[in-house]
Amino acid sequence: MTRKSGEAGRSTIRDVAARAGVSASTVSRVLAGDYPVSAAARGRVLRAVRELDYVADARAKAVAGVGTPTLAFVLEDITGPSFAHMAHGVEREAARLGHLSLVCSTDGDVRRELEFIEMMRAQRAAAVILVGGAADTPEYRERTGRIADSLASAGSRLVLCGRPPLGPGAPVTVIEYDNEGGAYALVAHVLAQGHRRVLFLGGKPDHTTAMGRERGYLAAHRARGLEPDPALLLHGDFTRDSGHRLMRQALAAGLEFSAVVAATDMVAAGALTALHEAGLDVPGDVSLAGYDDIPFARDLHPALTTVHVPYEELGRLAVRTALGQGEESAAEHLLLGTHVVVRDSVAAHGGH
Repeated sequence: MTRKSGEAGRSTIRDVAARAGVSASTVSRVLAGDYPVSAAARGRVLRAVRELDYVADARAKAVAGVGTPTLAFVLEDITGPSFAHMAHGVEREAARLGHLSLVCSTDGDVRRELEFIEMMRAQRAAAVILVGGAADTPEYRERTGRIADSLASAGSRLVLCGRPPLGPGAPVTVIEYDNEGGAYALVAHVLAQGHRRVLFLGGKPDHTTAMGRERGYLAAHRARGLEPDPALLLHGDFTRDSGHRLMRQALAAGLEFSAVVAATDMVAAGALTALHEAGLDVPGDVSLAGYDDIPFARDLHPALTTVHVPYEELGRLAVRTALGQGEESAAEHLLLGTHVVVRDSVAAHGGH
């Protein structure tokens, strides 16, 4: 009976190497099947594998670039519902195409993001998908351009999903949705109900996603010959707590408004709670709209009027284009549409 070593009695790659009289890297090459190894060494390794009943760890092989090819999905906060749906799309499409997907949540730490991408480049990931808005600065373009060139030199591909595009000639694929157009259509719907003082609960002023939604808000007003009061533009982040805080601030300051447009559904949820706490009815006293159309938007009371973003399809499309699959794979810049979902939280303004 052959003795096994290693954790829980399982043989390790070092056990195989010792039995075959070769290095562990030679064992890896034999098992990978695509590196030149002498016939004698290959025979000894395969014999040792049989004798030790060695089974390679599929996860370790994937991370090492051997066996199942890998896709990396990098985002700031995996707890955000919209990002979670995009991650779901990435994982399902990657699995369908025979790839393993690895997710890295950076919490906004650029250094962590760079370290993870470098690890994926060194381990020859098929593609790296960077998700979410960012500040479109010269530093961002220079840093992301270096990442794209580095991945391309290793035979990988950088996909920017909802992130600012780079200059012409950069080896990247850019996938976006009509962020500004969705906000324009939403605010146009609110204005069509007779509202003229519309409070906007936005995100960070330098964040490209937040900026696109704010531009849509402004453009919808100006298309009707209106100039919104700057006091009605408040900035926070894309969280529920930000919406609750900003809404309370607006009420405490005595701002005049008959409708609220929130930069995300999560912001709208926080704003809705603050309005209820103040004894205000939605939409009887104040109309409210969000953005993203995450699943719980329809379960709020009242159900939330919002903009539908096809997050899961964005994730699937990112995988297909990165891997050269489907009719979109040749495109370097893709734009998906958005549309307004009308529910119960926006009503006609009685004063108009």
